[in-house]
Amino acid sequence: MTTLILSVTGSDRPGLTQALAGAVLSAGGNWLESHLSQLGGLYVGSVLVALDDDKVEALRAAVSAVDAHGLEVRIAPTVEAPVATGELLQLGIVGQDRPGIVHQVTGVLSDLGANIESFGSRLSIEPHQGAPLFHLDARLRLPPGVTAGAVQDALEAISGEIMVDIALSPAG
Repeated sequence: MTTLILSVTGSDRPGLTQALAGAVLSAGGNWLESHLSQLGGLYVGSVLVALDDDKVEALRAAVSAVDAHGLEVRIAPTVEAPVATGELLQLGIVGQDRPGIVHQVTGVLSDLGANIESFGSRLSIEPHQGAPLFHLDARLRLPPGVTAGAVQDALEAISGEIMVDIALSPAG
């Protein structure tokens, strides 16, 4: 048994997820996990699939048929991840949108050696003034010796500069 990641990008339209699921199924694969969404008018995402080693070429052929309909699909083998240690945290940030928020926040996290295990962001409209609000949600794994307090302090040190509210809590 092997696991593969399908990375997909294409013009968004009804039926794309079903076409992709059909390709996986026709090759004898099992759809394990996915992150799919509309982003910038495109259908984008990733799918983790498992299938017998001898079915990989069947999956490539099935995916080629989906490719022919305007959905670019790339296939990559998974790698065995090392056993994760360290505290898990959930980070939430909300503030007036402006360039540089992601760069500054991820810079602080990188300097601390924190690993970003998942990351999502979006814009919404502030209800009273109609200004764009930036929302960031991330799951972090801290390296040994780094505490949640250290992360909180480092992020608060830049929060005034980037004008955001920070919420940090244990993740499960």
